[in-house]
Amino acid sequence: MSKKGRLVAASLAGTGFLLVIAAMIVGPALSRGHRDAPTPWNQEGVEATYVGSQIREIDKAHSTLILSYDLKNNSDVDYRLNNDPSILIASRLKSDGSLSQEQLIRLSYPVFVPARQHAHMAVEIAEPFAWPAEGDPALLNKFKDFVRQTLANVEEFVVFDETNRRQLKLPSAWQELQGAEQAGY
Repeated sequence: MSKKGRLVAASLAGTGFLLVIAAMIVGPALSRGHRDAPTPWNQEGVEATYVGSQIREIDKAHSTLILSYDLKNNSDVDYRLNNDPSILIASRLKSDGSLSQEQLIRLSYPVFVPARQHAHMAVEIAEPFAWPAEGDPALLNKFKDFVRQTLANVEEFVVFDETNRRQLKLPSAWQELQGAEQAGY
């Protein structure tokens, strides 16, 4: 083989070697990146309907607004929500549709919704609120103002279950609460 032929053969062998090395490095990284991509949020299967609300006194300076929902599991799989760090509840703001975690919102208790069945759930929002004295003529208005201020810019709540990659929308009913003449809370 001529000197020129050996040079071409060596160049091709070197290029082939570099391609094999590149494939060994880049190939697994590409497949790992695809494999590690997060699963999309599942928004199907479980529906929430607003049921009612309640205000509870925590101490003389703080109260909790409790919003109750009925969950309907339309899927063939049981669903569980636990009170742990993998459950995140955010407010969707009316003003711009963004998600906010400014308020501390948490599940009141763990929830289990068997396949094709209903269950109740509640979320709690603790806020500063001086509990009115019994017999206060403005009692009802103070409760309504507390609800109005707590939910002023909230369109809905969204529960993110990171473990199961499930997203659950908790619809608003604030207009009914704010316009109600009698306290149902």
